[in-house]
Amino acid sequence: MSEKYDVIIIGSGPAGYVSAIRAAQLGLKTACIEKWKDADGKGVNGGTCLNVGCIPSKTLLDSSFKYHEAKEELGIHGISTSGVKIDIAAMLERKNKIIKQFTGGIAGLFKANGVTGLYGTGKLLNGKQVELTDNDGNVTVLDADNVILASGSLPIAIPVAPVDGDLIVDSTGALEIGEVPKRLGVIGAGVIGLELGSVWNRLGSEVVLLEAMEDFLAIMDKGIAKESKKIFTKQGLDIRLGARVTGTEIKGREVHVTYVMTDGSEKSEIFDKLIVCVGRRPFTEGLLAAESGVQLDERGSIFVNEQCATNVPGVYAIGDLVRGPMLAHKGSEEGVMVAEVIAGHKAQMNYDIVPNVIYTHPEVASVGQTEEQVKAAGEPYNVGSFPFAAIGRAVAANDTDGMVKIIAHADTDRILGCHIVGPSAADLVQQVAIAMEFGSSAEDLGMTVFSHPTLSEAVHEAALAVNGAAIHMPNRKRR
Repeated sequence: MSEKYDVIIIGSGPAGYVSAIRAAQLGLKTACIEKWKDADGKGVNGGTCLNVGCIPSKTLLDSSFKYHEAKEELGIHGISTSGVKIDIAAMLERKNKIIKQFTGGIAGLFKANGVTGLYGTGKLLNGKQVELTDNDGNVTVLDADNVILASGSLPIAIPVAPVDGDLIVDSTGALEIGEVPKRLGVIGAGVIGLELGSVWNRLGSEVVLLEAMEDFLAIMDKGIAKESKKIFTKQGLDIRLGARVTGTEIKGREVHVTYVMTDGSEKSEIFDKLIVCVGRRPFTEGLLAAESGVQLDERGSIFVNEQCATNVPGVYAIGDLVRGPMLAHKGSEEGVMVAEVIAGHKAQMNYDIVPNVIYTHPEVASVGQTEEQVKAAGEPYNVGSFPFAAIGRAVAANDTDGMVKIIAHADTDRILGCHIVGPSAADLVQQVAIAMEFGSSAEDLGMTVFSHPTLSEAVHEAALAVNGAAIHMPNRKRR
């Protein structure tokens, strides 16, 4: 008879490993299955995020920014540089060391918390049984009182641009490009496309982003999206909206791309490399046996309720497998919630306050509703915005692009959303997320004492501006 667990988690990305640790902390006998292997074929934890997603991409973003800053931006500070060079191999080696550090860290956390880490492929069978095929091909059936599905997502493939892993790559292959392409094409100008395009643009590539949609960053507040596009274009990113790719052909060591504009005109470009990043899809292949009974929705996600329970009692799904934005932190919090529900605790997650960030420079970040969403709901509202160009700390750092925008209900003054493009936007928006979690009004935030000089003062002034009380710029007339 196989060993029985209180909880078995399939997947050890940010959703899965966090859920496993929390479940073990709550006294549940917990096992976590991971199929990812490193270059040596050894099983490693962390899923997409730590191995080929959040961590490695941000490592390259940071390295490329430091190179660009040393090469182009230090002169204004009175620092002279010459002969600045980039060693791509060393940059990639640093990235790989950081991956190893964090994936190894999860194994250490599992051991410290009593989580049993299993390496191989997990499949949900009937009756909350999990079939484990380990990395040597051995098959074992495990029993559990509860199963949490957390297998993550995969890059979406498109027939017109088949990935060959050499000249045409997806977001995973883009992290392993060994030299700076002279001309780089990117299909998709969303979060991943902008981040990867920024890396190679800073390193010297001529980058063209082909986006089928006519709206830039459609998920973002339109005012912030417009400001962001202006900034990215100034940096050298060639963003072409309404450009639907219709075909690709490899000729020699070049990629020939054809695309159609919204007006019907046909165009073509030639690139040294092409990155395909048009989004991600839930990774459910091989995850569910036919008899498992777990239902999928029309988008291929696993159907769950507000507490991430599937239609099968005792089976849960979290992270990229379920509805909502594919964000590591969203999946992690779902993992904690589910572990606590299984342990008999009352737990819930506030999906209205999940921050979203694009890690370009400047960063683009948001939390809560956009102005367009508030307007469409028919709610009365006020808006306050403030530019980083008027913030002393930003001017001192020569990092003044962007602004903070805060939206509050006109009657209650409760903060409904915050949208930022600017330096440290990811950290600044979190301040407003905390305020929103406690039901803060714009006046509350405006009455809070902010340190001077800091970038956070842009948040303070934007909150003041909501009610026409900004100090360091003229206030707009209220409605």
